Amino acid sequence: MNLYPIVRKALFSKDAEWSHDFTLRQLSKLNHGPLRCLIAQKLPEKPVELLGLRFPNPVGLAAGLDKDGHCINALAAIGFGFIEIGTVTPRAQSGNPKPRMFRLPEQQALINRMGFNNQGVDALVERVRAEQQRPDGFRGVIGINIGKNKDTAEEDGHLDYLYCLERVYAVASYISVNISSPNTPGLRAFQQGDSLSRLLKSLRQKQLELSESTGKYVPILVKIAPDMTREQTHSFAHAIQAFELDGVIATNTTLDRDAVLGLAHAEEAGGLSGQPLTDKSTEVIRWLREVLPSDFPIIGAGGIGSVAQAREKLAAGAQLVQVYTGFIYQGPSLVKELVENL
Repeated sequence: MNLYPIVRKALFSKDAEWSHDFTLRQLSKLNHGPLRCLIAQKLPEKPVELLGLRFPNPVGLAAGLDKDGHCINALAAIGFGFIEIGTVTPRAQSGNPKPRMFRLPEQQALINRMGFNNQGVDALVERVRAEQQRPDGFRGVIGINIGKNKDTAEEDGHLDYLYCLERVYAVASYISVNISSPNTPGLRAFQQGDSLSRLLKSLRQKQLELSESTGKYVPILVKIAPDMTREQTHSFAHAIQAFELDGVIATNTTLDRDAVLGLAHAEEAGGLSGQPLTDKSTEVIRWLREVLPSDFPIIGAGGIGSVAQAREKLAAGAQLVQVYTGFIYQGPSLVKELVENL
């Protein structure tokens, strides 16, 4: 019996961020111990080999839900084939002023301007390491999404990414680089031109150094916005290849409001996610695949709320998918449906 519609009704009667934080607190209590069976779903193995990793199934959790890694094991019990935590920054920061998260239920959408609120990279690494060292701890694929602090100057932004990369390298299965959130001033400038080239070059150099010193190769993927043109997307793809990064996550949230005009909260600043993002993110995957080789890793994210929408991402050229907003609206049953039918 699917109890989530009842749970969602109660959660949706409260402020969106309050409900988010409340849910994470409850999940963290189920991270270990016998009560985890309350949320566990037994799903079929649908393994995917990508990035030198074995994913138990192609359905992952996108970054942003569990920024500080409090609920990794509980989320794994729900059935995600991989879990991405973060975005994490070098120093802890509180993010933007509240309210900063809004529901648009008519479109199964969210708008957020959280602003990378997190406890800092060192706290995250300590938590993940402790989780991995537990006898009953998480053993699956974990991505760590890294960003820059709001008050770091744009010309020094690449240093924040390098700092985080070095800290998370030992505990991550893969690392995703967030240069596409619309909620940190100047961040999206890293998606193009000299800023992109300098960032990718420095990331690749640091990755090779760490691989040499640790004996472990950790793939780096870059997460991009859905708001670039086809030409800009192609240029980005060429840069990813030129600097030999390992993959792309497409996409982050959008600034476009055409699909939600007239709805309550539609004019709020921030990134829009959910159903209005579906076609835009799929189009970006197609544009990337026009330039990138057929086997180059792309993770599709943005507006996945059904098996058909996930299949569209895969048909466009993604090998894996991630969900977030659809999970908020539909709960664990969405994960089950996707894994069983992809």
